[in-house]
Amino acid sequence: MAKKKNVLFECQHCGFTTPKWMGKCTNCGGWDSFVELSEAQQEVIKLTSTSSPSGGVKAKEITQIVEEHTERFSSDDAELDMVLGGGVVPGSLVLIGGSPGVGKSTLLLKIGSNLAKQRRNVLYVSGEESEGQIKLRANRLGANVDNLYLLAEIRLEQVLAELHERAYECIIIDSIQTLYSETIASAPGSVTQVRQITFDLMRIAKERRIAIFIIGHITKEGSIAGPRVLEHMVDVVLYFEGDSGHELRILRGFKNRFGPTSEIGVFEMRHDGLVSAKDLSSRFFNRTKSQSGSALTVIMEGTRPIVLEVQALVSDTHAPNPKRQATGFENNRLNMLLALLERKLEIPLNSYDVFINITGGIKITETSADLAILAAIISSFRNRAISKETVFIGEVSLVGDIREVYQLDQRLKEAASQQITKALVPKKPLEKTAVKCYEIDEVNKLLEWF
Repeated sequence: MAKKKNVLFECQHCGFTTPKWMGKCTNCGGWDSFVELSEAQQEVIKLTSTSSPSGGVKAKEITQIVEEHTERFSSDDAELDMVLGGGVVPGSLVLIGGSPGVGKSTLLLKIGSNLAKQRRNVLYVSGEESEGQIKLRANRLGANVDNLYLLAEIRLEQVLAELHERAYECIIIDSIQTLYSETIASAPGSVTQVRQITFDLMRIAKERRIAIFIIGHITKEGSIAGPRVLEHMVDVVLYFEGDSGHELRILRGFKNRFGPTSEIGVFEMRHDGLVSAKDLSSRFFNRTKSQSGSALTVIMEGTRPIVLEVQALVSDTHAPNPKRQATGFENNRLNMLLALLERKLEIPLNSYDVFINITGGIKITETSADLAILAAIISSFRNRAISKETVFIGEVSLVGDIREVYQLDQRLKEAASQQITKALVPKKPLEKTAVKCYEIDEVNKLLEWF
């Protein structure tokens, strides 16, 4: 009797596998995304997802293990070095994702030229553009240097063959979805191809101590396209955020095995490419005359304090369900703050549309801006302007208390450097500062400023 064939189906959206075909993926919810895997493809999955135990490896007491010191070299870009944790680590595998046109290729080509100027051999592999197109961009960026090599190729085997011709210290892959291996019978960008190619690149990075940067496409939901295991295999995951209507771009870390993930890098898009943004603090607010619906706050992005302008617009509506929309701020938290205003301050916002915008295209991920959000909403509702020399710092609880925030001293120092003279805070700082602080412990006391 013939041996029964093992059948395995894989979702091309998320990489979920099942022994039978399904119309809808139970993992990601994608429809008609399952394809049957061949025996060779099933072997690839086993190879990249499991590892055979080694008899020579034994467990050690953690007190007997010698700490490893991570070596780094600078990319000659202060913002990227900050996000990476201090510089590029030899043997690291870095994944950079972002929306089309945000500047991923531009940034890495510039970084490649910076490293080449340090007498390091850099290989730029492009599966999307020809050598002539990359040359045009290099002319615009001023990235024509001798040690930067271009390879317009989508076959992984050709890329590996190039590594035997010359000793490289850095490789840039643009992009991982365009590469394919001739040993796998599936289309470029498929889950199986991306998984195997990433595994091969990870092995090369560790064995040869080569720093590898990978550009990854993102889906419409904003996540990296391909299997979820892709983000688990790499050492660093960075996301490039930005809008084509804004000149500023933000590089945010989501995973970093060699440093913190709280830092961000801010870049400015110019005619000659992406450059590190200078005079950062003044980019997220303006010093024009005071207007209603505008309030200032100070947030922390890693170890960097940033002064932001919060804008609010409250307008009449005749619709049964008023609109609540926020750009750069979480909608659910906005609804909570609006309910608190109606409950504690008896402001009738149920017949008004409320819009919130964080200037500069940055997204607030902490709660220290709650007080500024309330101040901007009240300012717009009462049509009373707030002085540009005042900042609002504090977290608002559901019971109406103003809670403390971390690193208040650093926030106030940054505010003082921007000629801000007053601050509404939940508790006065321990260190003496040039900003005059006013304690506010309840949300009811906020009305005294309007």
